[in-house]
Amino acid sequence: MSPSPATVESSVADSLLRVFFAGGLAAALGAGAVLDGTQQDVATIAGSAIALVTGTRLARKPGIAAFLARSATLWFLFLFNGGAAVVLYFALNGVKGVAAGAAMGLVALGAAGGILAHRRRAAHPRQPPGTTVGLTLGG
Repeated sequence: MSPSPATVESSVADSLLRVFFAGGLAAALGAGAVLDGTQQDVATIAGSAIALVTGTRLARKPGIAAFLARSATLWFLFLFNGGAAVVLYFALNGVKGVAAGAAMGLVALGAAGGILAHRRRAAHPRQPPGTTVGLTLGG
């Protein structure tokens, strides 16, 4: 039995997303080895943008989203990216160090937000619709 056209289309779309993500990363990271000057800057920015857009789309896939929502994964992302932010800030000079440290710090803060949201969901697993958690004023 042959796969349905929708299944084939989905597989092709997933494969293209992965290829564009890898190509964007390769362009962003490898532009300095091949190009210089303005061309290097353009290739780095374009590759970063492509990797960001396709990576965001890939992260929404059910299997990857479930992996990224795990507590252990969030803690790893928080600690690794927080450490990388500090190292990059001190290792790179000037604006590059500040920009790289800030970017990695934002990723670490995003993971910290995920950890806090995970803890809140664990503390209040099911609330009936229309109710709020916390103190009520008045009364």
